[in-house]
Amino acid sequence: MKNIILVGFMGTGKTAVAKALAGGTGKAYVSTDELIEAREKRPIKDIFRSDGEPYFRRVEKEVIKEVSERTDQVIDAGGGAVLDSENVENLKKSGIMICLWADPRTIYERTEKHGHRPLLNVDDSMKRIKELLDYRRPFYEKADFHVDTTDLDMAAVVERIMGIIHGTEKEKPE
Repeated sequence: MKNIILVGFMGTGKTAVAKALAGGTGKAYVSTDELIEAREKRPIKDIFRSDGEPYFRRVEKEVIKEVSERTDQVIDAGGGAVLDSENVENLKKSGIMICLWADPRTIYERTEKHGHRPLLNVDDSMKRIKELLDYRRPFYEKADFHVDTTDLDMAAVVERIMGIIHGTEKEKPE
């Protein structure tokens, strides 16, 4: 069975939706961020703080390669996983890649109280969200499908993804 891979910016609902999809499909739930933290024996924010983003991205690449060799999973890929073309290639070989999207205001509201997001630990996190979204948009557009979660609850997002998987939903990337 092919994997269902969720990509997208932080705060778009990847983790909650991936867990719900795994429960609804009987597939294993896999979080690349959780695997990185287990491998490194420390939280991602500590990896960023002590070793920097380039080191984190190298570990992420190794984890994604390993995860992509297995099937029958719902993969919750980190928000920046798509920045590396090899990650995208490996993930797409093993399944269908669906990008969750939301507008900057929604992302801000969903993430403002979370101190574990190292890329948003700046003075103006709304400005940073917009900058990162603008930069990452072309990478996210490489997904097979997009689902905008801005005005949808989790059940509606899961329903839309199930429609994509079963071929009844034809929402292509914008």
